Amino acid sequence: MPLAFIIICCLCCSLLFHHCDSFTPPHRGDCRFFLDTADTAEWDALLPLGLFHGITTNPTLLERANQPCTISSLHSLASKALLQTNEFMIQTWGSTPSEMYDNGMTLSIIDRERIVIKVPVTTKGTEVARRLMESGVRVCLTAGYDSKQALIAASLGVEYLAPYLGRMTDNGKDGFVECRRMQNIVDGLGSDTRILVASLRDAETLADLAVDGLDTFTFSPAVARMFFEEPLTDIAAAEFEEAAARGGE
Repeated sequence: MPLAFIIICCLCCSLLFHHCDSFTPPHRGDCRFFLDTADTAEWDALLPLGLFHGITTNPTLLERANQPCTISSLHSLASKALLQTNEFMIQTWGSTPSEMYDNGMTLSIIDRERIVIKVPVTTKGTEVARRLMESGVRVCLTAGYDSKQALIAASLGVEYLAPYLGRMTDNGKDGFVECRRMQNIVDGLGSDTRILVASLRDAETLADLAVDGLDTFTFSPAVARMFFEEPLTDIAAAEFEEAAARGGE
């Protein structure tokens, strides 16, 4: 077999394997759960479990928890959250891109390495996201409702994109299909943007999505407790304790 032909084959194989490697995001296999609430009592109850990488909030969750949506209040919440977990996501706000940018910069200033600023996937929000990233701020594009928005996230290079699975389904879309397509899009483009699935209503939904390779989720305290709702496990644990109390007699 001619030497030139062998060399060409080797080069083609090398390029092929390199191309395949580029389709595996660096985070694959690194599962991240976030607790989706601004209720600090729930933080104290659930974060000790060790399941959660971080906490996610937004103005709606702040309102539900009777927390003011102000810079000073969010700085206080961030300080408490970061004593207990790795990341804290805060959503910026404003009537103009400049106001949203300024609020995002101010919100993140106390810890640029561990605070992530959430911005809606709108034209205004995308402009703000770009500016924040250029200023060294971590960004999550949020309120995703369509798989094509994964193209925005991947093109911009944001760290997270948060699709609202339950709300998509409520509005006549197939939330499962949209979230899976988002994951396929970022994987296919070789992007390391995480698809942070939000608006989850039950623990089984997470299991179904995890089977398809999604690895980043934010969910409420109620859903977190669903993970531990298994009567057979409770019975087995009680039997273990009874046996231990008998001391082997």
